[in-house]
Amino acid sequence: MKSIQFQNQASVIIENKQLQLTISRSIGPRILGLNFHGKPNLLAELPDFTTELPDGNSYHFYGGHRLWVAPENIPLTYELDDQPVEIIPDKDTILILKEIELQSGVEKSIRVKLDPDKPVVTLEHVLKNCGNEPLIGAPWAITQFKTGGIAILPQSKKDTGLLPNRSLVLWPYSDMTTPKVHWGNDYILLDASVEAPFKFGFPNPRGWLAYWLDGNLFVKRAMYDPTVLYYDQDSSTECYCNARFIELETLGPITTIACGESVSHIETWELYADIERPRDEADVAKMVARLGIE
Repeated sequence: MKSIQFQNQASVIIENKQLQLTISRSIGPRILGLNFHGKPNLLAELPDFTTELPDGNSYHFYGGHRLWVAPENIPLTYELDDQPVEIIPDKDTILILKEIELQSGVEKSIRVKLDPDKPVVTLEHVLKNCGNEPLIGAPWAITQFKTGGIAILPQSKKDTGLLPNRSLVLWPYSDMTTPKVHWGNDYILLDASVEAPFKFGFPNPRGWLAYWLDGNLFVKRAMYDPTVLYYDQDSSTECYCNARFIELETLGPITTIACGESVSHIETWELYADIERPRDEADVAKMVARLGIE
C-alpha cells in the first residue's frame, strides 16, 4: 500500500500483478480508481459533479465506487462523505471506515480484498446502526464508470410455464423509445452514450451484471435471495446512465437494523482484458460462455 494524490485527494494504492485500486483517504468510503497496470482508470472521474440539497449543501459525487443507504431519500441517502476516512490494513484486506454520520447515526465501511494473483476484488459493504432507534434500510453499492461503453444486464431464463419469470422497474424519466437500449430476451444492453438520464432495475437471480469499456469487461456479482424483499419494487440490480457517467448498482434486501447491529452486502468484481465490444445478444452469449461467467 502506497500513498499518492489522485484527483486532488489524498489516496492509497493497493495492487497485485495485474490490477490496481486507488482508495481515497480524504473522502469516502470511496474507491476512486480501478485499472489494469498501465491502462486508464475505468471509473468515472467527477471531482466537480454535485447536486444541490434542500439545506443548501452540495452533495459531491466524485465518481468511483460508493456505499449508500437505500431507499433513496433526503437526507438519509445523501449524507455528505466529504470528510477523511480511516484506512486500516488488516491481514489481506483493507478496511475503509467512515465516522458515524450525524443525521442517520450510521457507520459505513467497505472492506476490500484484492486477490493476490487474479484481477478479482471482493468488497464487503457494512452499515452499522449507531443511532438510538432501529433503522429500516439496505446497503446500496454503486459503481460509476466512464461513458462510451456497453452495460450488460442479464435477464432471468427460468422456465415458469404459464407464469411470469421476470420484471422491469422504470423511473419516470426513462424513455422507453430510446435507441440506446436493446431490449433483448436474455440480456438488456445499454449503450452508455445517452443524453437524457435513463434508469431501470430488476430482480437479478443470475447474480451478475457487467460493463464493457475500451476492450475491458467489468463483471460485478452479488447474491440474490428470492425469499426476501428489495427496494424499488424488488430490484436487486439497477443501472443508471446520463451524459457524464453510468452506474452499475446492487442492493441488499430490506432489513431492520437494530441499535448497535450491522448489515453486510458483498460484491465480487472480476476484470477481463482484450475483449471485443459486444454488438448484440448473440455476441454477449458467446462472450459469457467463453469466459465462463456463468
